[in-house]
Amino acid sequence: MKNLLIRCVSLLAVILLAACTQQSTSGDRHGQEFVRIDGQQFSLAGKPYKFAGANMWYGAYLGSPGESGDRERLIRELDLLAEHGITNLRILAVSESSDLMRGVAPAFIHNPEGDLDPDLLVGLDFVLAEMAKRDMKAVLYLNNFWQWSGGMSQYVAWFTDSEVFDPDVTGEWNQFMDNSARFYRIAQAQALYRNVIRELVTRSNSITGTLYSDDPTIMSWQLANEPRPGSDADGRVHFDDFSQWLDETAGFIKALAPKQLISTGNEGAMGTLGDADLFERSHASANIDYLTFHMWIKNWSWFDVAKPEATYDSAVTTAMRYLSQHIEIAERLGKPIVLEEFGVERDQGVFDHGTAVTYRDRFYATVYDVIEKNSAAGGPFVGSNFWAWGGFGKTNRADYMWQKGDDFFGDPPQEPQGLNSVFADDTTTLNIIADHVKRLNAQ
Repeated sequence: MKNLLIRCVSLLAVILLAACTQQSTSGDRHGQEFVRIDGQQFSLAGKPYKFAGANMWYGAYLGSPGESGDRERLIRELDLLAEHGITNLRILAVSESSDLMRGVAPAFIHNPEGDLDPDLLVGLDFVLAEMAKRDMKAVLYLNNFWQWSGGMSQYVAWFTDSEVFDPDVTGEWNQFMDNSARFYRIAQAQALYRNVIRELVTRSNSITGTLYSDDPTIMSWQLANEPRPGSDADGRVHFDDFSQWLDETAGFIKALAPKQLISTGNEGAMGTLGDADLFERSHASANIDYLTFHMWIKNWSWFDVAKPEATYDSAVTTAMRYLSQHIEIAERLGKPIVLEEFGVERDQGVFDHGTAVTYRDRFYATVYDVIEKNSAAGGPFVGSNFWAWGGFGKTNRADYMWQKGDDFFGDPPQEPQGLNSVFADDTTTLNIIADHVKRLNAQ
């Protein structure tokens, strides 16, 4: 009997030890589900992480149980994206209520007191929960240099007791950019911004029960969409303020969410006064885990959609130089780099479903080829998010401009709906992306 008791106790100890080991291993494995930095590349679960992603700024809006929501559409779109290997989504996580002519509504922040919209918060919970089911990763941006979501100019208006500067009314874009950049230097604006960040990062997802800061679905917290020092004409004097804001804000978020990555959302040289050296200097901070840059061959006057054959080849040549320039910066800094916005309009600049996307497809394939070759060689260029996913969005408006209550598109409200959107029925583009994913996964 004594020997039997000893054997039972020993067996129980083995079982308990195995359980503890299994729990520990599970915990370690769960920790590896966070995207991490491995030199100048990403890693996930101990393996290189390379991705083809999309911009889907409206994810929390569709996930909302409120007036903006359409969860059935969101689920269909996530399924379609996953089917084509698109598993990284860049999503707007904060917007500000405003009187801007082209501002999206509703908004996350209701007022300068920082009251947050409960439906949109639940919408963000929902899209993150659904992404987790599909092994997707999210990049959540926390502000906007531009006007379409309220953004920095709305903060400036709140804390200078002035009307919000609206470039869609005035047409004065340099003045708008310099006004937005005042945000970095207004203490009350920074206090509200950080309070909102703290509330989000420490939020418990109402669907999964997971703290946002503990959620491996969130790959990166991003400071803003396309933050700039100001206009190219007058922003240089404020570069140091901008660079300090990047560093200190990234450090603030990193302290709240040490398991997740921090990025800026900057456009690269074109978003840093056209100066590649300033981009590099402002992103050398240890608080910034990886580099982002954007590339717009039409917006930057490299490509004329009305004269495609006359301008496409030269636009691609310029784009290749821009890509190479930023890859070299990433190599010098020893950080991964992601092209998180790029796009081309539909042929002849039309906006409708079912129309040709010849030049878009050619350009996507060219960009993806650069990523594949660089990442295969162990380089830092390991991910992309095309701009933008429009999914099943449709409009009947003759001017294609968004109004409250309309479907959401990849194109934000200040642009014609369909301008750069990749729709669910753009099969040729989706097949190019899927083939790119297969080649990345085979590396």
